[in-house]
Amino acid sequence: MAKTLKRDPHRCPTHPGALLREDIMPTVRRNVKELAGLLGISRQHLSDIVNEHKPVTPHVAVLLGTLLQMDAELWLRMQAAYDAWHAKRETDVSHIKPLRKAA
Repeated sequence: MAKTLKRDPHRCPTHPGALLREDIMPTVRRNVKELAGLLGISRQHLSDIVNEHKPVTPHVAVLLGTLLQMDAELWLRMQAAYDAWHAKRETDVSHIKPLRKAA
C-alpha cells in the first residue's frame, strides 16, 4: 500500500512560480524571455509569476500544461493550495459562528 505524505500545515505551500524558476526553467534551459515567447505572454507577466508576485491563472495553467506536457490542473492545484494557506492566515473569521449540523 502506498504511503500518503502529509505536508506540514505550518509550512507555506510552494508557489507554482518557484517550481518554474527552480526546476522547470533550468531543466528546459530557457530563460523568462524565451519561455514567455513560447507561451505567448509578456516577459513581465511570466517574470511576475516566477518571482511569486502574480498567481498562475487558469489561462496560464493551460499554456504551461501544453508547452511542458504537464497536467494544467497541477498548476491550478499548486496555486489554490498557496492561496488557501495565505487566506487562512490573513482572513479575520472571529465574527463567524460555525453552524451546527442538524440532529
